[in-house]
Amino acid sequence: MDELIHNLTSSEDVIIPIIIFGGGTLIAVVAIIFSVGRKITRIKEREKTRRELAAYVAEGSMTPEDAERLMKASPKDT
Repeated sequence: MDELIHNLTSSEDVIIPIIIFGGGTLIAVVAIIFSVGRKITRIKEREKTRRELAAYVAEGSMTPEDAERLMKASPKDT
């Protein structure tokens, strides 16, 4: 095992592609995690807005048509 590690670390022809591949993989994983987090946040905010509009309609300060128009005006997921 020590010989394998020594051979891998002593040759620049091997270590550089490993570093590049590992770095690229790390960047991809971080980008995916942030993308998922962003989507979850959007969904939570949309549901919060929907609940708030429903509360306004229930208390009579907004008509259902106005609430529907506001929900349709919101930007969709891209």
